Amino acid sequence: MHDTRLSFFKQEGEGIEQVIDRHADIKVARSIYQTSVKRYPGRLIIAPVANDPNVWSGRLPPLLQGFDAVPPLVTDIDLSMDDRFLYVSCWGTGEMRQYDVTDPRKLKLAGSVRIGGIARRSQHPSGKQYAGGPQMVEISRDGRRVYWTNSLYSTWDNQFYPDGIPGAEVMAIAGPNGGLELAQNYWVSFPDGYRAHQIRLEGGDCSTDSFCYPSA
Repeated sequence: MHDTRLSFFKQEGEGIEQVIDRHADIKVARSIYQTSVKRYPGRLIIAPVANDPNVWSGRLPPLLQGFDAVPPLVTDIDLSMDDRFLYVSCWGTGEMRQYDVTDPRKLKLAGSVRIGGIARRSQHPSGKQYAGGPQMVEISRDGRRVYWTNSLYSTWDNQFYPDGIPGAEVMAIAGPNGGLELAQNYWVSFPDGYRAHQIRLEGGDCSTDSFCYPSA
């Protein structure tokens, strides 16, 4: 992490949790099984379970048909270098959310884009079909470009997206005061049989390596 604490993972009965510790008494975390983002002390859910059977009827994979709903499945979070914006990948519902965390006790939804998703299957602005949903996210050091991929793990991919997830990476432009817009002319395809998972930026990014370079 570029801040005062190190991100870490822990696995307990409720699933795997990733924690970004901004201050001694404030933690922002996500739990993949609870599909929520929480702030401590207290708990704030900012990625609620979505349920719209009128839109999603007949589109659910066998794993979810008994629930008649699609959970967000929050699979990654990332914090901008200036600590202003928190990005939340909702791999299940196909949404990248941007929260203003300038006041970490009062998180505000600042921007959102939809792409892919188990049931919505929102297209990229270029017209290309994006399978899967926003997954591993990375932010440029200036905070203006937000990149993400679409594959979680093959076993999860195959259950939640049984039609397959051709590897792809996309980018959104972040406004200086919040807001997200998908870049129409940015699309990275991967060869057949390859999945797109982790992402890193040359020269450092907002979650790794930034202080290994003199220009950071």
